[in-house]
Amino acid sequence: MLGITIGIVIGVFVLAYFLFVNLHPAFGADPSASDKVRFAKSPQYRDDVFRNIGGVENKMGFGDMFKSGVKYFQKQEGTVPESVPVQTLDSLEMTQYQGAGRMVWFGHSTFLWQIGGKNILLDPMFGTTPAPHPALGSKRFNTQLPLEIERLPKIDLVVFSHDHYDHLDYDSVLALKDKVERFVVPLGVGLHLYEWGVPKAQVEEMDWGEETQYENVFMACTPAQHFSGRKISNWGSTLWASWVLEVEGTKLFFSGDSGYGPHFKQIGETYGPFDMALMECGQYNELWKEIHMMPEQTVQAAIDVGAKEMMPIHWGAFKLAFHTWDDPVLRASKRSEELQMPMIVPKIGQWFTFGRTADYQENWWE
Repeated sequence: MLGITIGIVIGVFVLAYFLFVNLHPAFGADPSASDKVRFAKSPQYRDDVFRNIGGVENKMGFGDMFKSGVKYFQKQEGTVPESVPVQTLDSLEMTQYQGAGRMVWFGHSTFLWQIGGKNILLDPMFGTTPAPHPALGSKRFNTQLPLEIERLPKIDLVVFSHDHYDHLDYDSVLALKDKVERFVVPLGVGLHLYEWGVPKAQVEEMDWGEETQYENVFMACTPAQHFSGRKISNWGSTLWASWVLEVEGTKLFFSGDSGYGPHFKQIGETYGPFDMALMECGQYNELWKEIHMMPEQTVQAAIDVGAKEMMPIHWGAFKLAFHTWDDPVLRASKRSEELQMPMIVPKIGQWFTFGRTADYQENWWE
């Protein structure tokens, strides 16, 4: 009788999972047979999945993943701050702005770059939880954004680095899609956007090494060392990337998510030097060091790409690992001083300009 009961419980769980991932729109789309034929032209695509350079992959076993999953939902001291300072943005001023290039951080990896008359959004994740359902993830540290997504100005360009929930957010795409001129994404990520109602004509998918020009914005899709997937059954089904952007002589490197590797130096040799590097620094652990950098590696990666200054990103918004919430900035700050790599850490919602490192040295996280 006990065996029958356990079997029923397992059956119900499997059925619930199957219905959830197949009916909830946040999971996006899976590649079709024709999509896989298209992907097969990419050197990164082998055996029906995208792979890292040299076949690097996360070495976590199932046991480690299970233990980490259990630990994630347990309370760890210091992983969530009591509060995070957020500056409010003026939507009218933002809409009318025609000045020199400037940028603002919304927390984690989300940025708005106003430059050359363009509004460029990087990994626009404005949701409260980086998960397909609020019960499956941690809440955003700050309860209020610098500006509600509905009050953003017209967006010329949205760039996504990969399809994980803390970067590609279903509700954010729905709220943005009617005010965006163009989406530029790694191979396969467009499938999610099409599923959510974004017209194909507004989406450009790119492979590593490809370049494109959108009016006065130059973009190059460059390697990252990570993975993809929005459910267990489609890991590696879309490509992940870092990005090079240049607007009227100002060059930006956006790392996306990545473990440390030789690709950073190669990107620097091809496209550097950069006026600014937005470098992943957060949600790390020795168990998954192949796919997320430690803070000391973040600083070295900025040096590798030839950045004149850097900003640590992928922290300050969500608990996705077990380190204290401010550990990324503390360790990166120490290492940047040791290596003499200029680093800025503006507040969430604070406009900043490149080349003025000394203006953004307030240790607000203290």
